[in-house]
Amino acid sequence: MTRPAGKPVRDGRVVVGLDGSDSAWAALDRAVAEARRRDATLEIVHAWPWARTDPLAFDPDSEPRRPAVEIARTVLRLAMSRAQEQDPRLRIVPTLTAQDAVPELLRIGEDAALIVIGTRGLGGFTGLLLGSVGLRLAAHTRRPLLVVRGGSTVAYGPEGHGKVLVGVESGADAAAARFAFEEAARRRARLRVLYAWPKPRVFAGDHALPAREVVALRAEREQTVAHGMVAGLREEFGQIRVREHTTHSAPAHALVEASRAADVLVLAVHRRTPRLGMQLGPVTHAALHHAHCPVVLVPVE
Repeated sequence: MTRPAGKPVRDGRVVVGLDGSDSAWAALDRAVAEARRRDATLEIVHAWPWARTDPLAFDPDSEPRRPAVEIARTVLRLAMSRAQEQDPRLRIVPTLTAQDAVPELLRIGEDAALIVIGTRGLGGFTGLLLGSVGLRLAAHTRRPLLVVRGGSTVAYGPEGHGKVLVGVESGADAAAARFAFEEAARRRARLRVLYAWPKPRVFAGDHALPAREVVALRAEREQTVAHGMVAGLREEFGQIRVREHTTHSAPAHALVEASRAADVLVLAVHRRTPRLGMQLGPVTHAALHHAHCPVVLVPVE
């Protein structure tokens, strides 16, 4: 990997993965807006898999040894030009790498405010969020990850719905809820909190399970904690208009449907063990594949 000399990495960076696909350009446009909203540096990371057979070709001080290298550099130059056209004052760090896209984005974005990717791609980013590469990135990121679904456009204020949507299951989702409140504040948008609590189930059979009353009590306790957590954030972010809604059935379907009227959907992803990383449950999978707006995954330890 190479970085331009004299341009140190700043705190509050927004990192975007670019491969030249249509989805990646949409992600770049979104990343520009996100960096502008945060007054952050934008780092554009372009991973070109053809260089794996000749890593030295990515030395920026050498002459290109293969046409693919020049193509990669051209894509990065176009990306910089596109970003600068949208915001001439934006601080931009271009990064060209011959390494595998997922570990590079994880490493480069380990101290970023936000990582941004598209849903479909070419080369090093093939099948993002519809295939194994994107799911690996979603499952192992330690920083908030914004997935720009399909042809999602940059939508702020009057250009969008003016609404942030967050899915909350328990008090353990506090980091995602806070991110959603902060996002609504950045956008000057309304916030919808959707509590996704399936009805408690008790199965009869050979396995010894808690009584129905115990299961129901645990669920009620989780709901009370979650409501209290959101109530605290409402008081802290008093300027934000908040609407809370609860669904007890098909939470994935409810979130996907609610995303039709949102500019961004925020979800928590929980880290189970260091070895396995975060487990992406059915609700997260449904959102990544079917949401009608960009999705932000907020890692939770």
